[in-house]
Amino acid sequence: MTIDLKGSGMTSQRARDRLIQRLVKEGIQHPEVLAVMRDTPRHIFIAEALASRAYDDVSLPIGFGQTISQPYIVAKMTELLLARGRLNKVLEIGTGCGYQTAVLAQLVDHVYSVERIRELQKTAKDTIWALKLKNIRFYHGDGSLGWPEQAPFDGILAAAAPESVPNALLEQLAPNGVMVIPIGASGKQVLHRITRTGNSYDVENFGGVEFVPFITDKR
Repeated sequence: MTIDLKGSGMTSQRARDRLIQRLVKEGIQHPEVLAVMRDTPRHIFIAEALASRAYDDVSLPIGFGQTISQPYIVAKMTELLLARGRLNKVLEIGTGCGYQTAVLAQLVDHVYSVERIRELQKTAKDTIWALKLKNIRFYHGDGSLGWPEQAPFDGILAAAAPESVPNALLEQLAPNGVMVIPIGASGKQVLHRITRTGNSYDVENFGGVEFVPFITDKR
């Protein structure tokens, strides 16, 4: 199957440019994040029937009760993660359709992405392959356990919300490492940035969000 990376009409470069303009108005400032999101074809990560909405600033369903995150949230979380500069090793919890994975892979040295739903993981791999991104490793498993064999990580980004931060993720964060994660029950989630400083953790709050919850069973 041929993947149309360029797009046309509602998936054209003009549509992407309009999205970036909205993100800037909403407060996204990181120039590299904006550039990568301008160049990354979000429409290839969603079903063809929804492609006309690919560059609207909304989350969209991707099957299995999961969603592709709203572009503003992708940009905000990535900007928070990279606030102190480029990172080497980043753990992503929740590959999903692979869009956030693809954005990260163009901004950090290595991405380690964990997904519990094998069908989503396979589709994400195929889509990312079309973008020729080679610095991503995938793992099928329980995201709350992280990827201990590859730890420690300079950054961790979670695309699903636990009610509290899993200890395994805190332990796998390198000294001075940064984790961006939504925390809380549905309807009460708050986006946090957690920075490891020695044996303690500094926590910052960035307001309410709404993500699918962590589910720890493999599928």
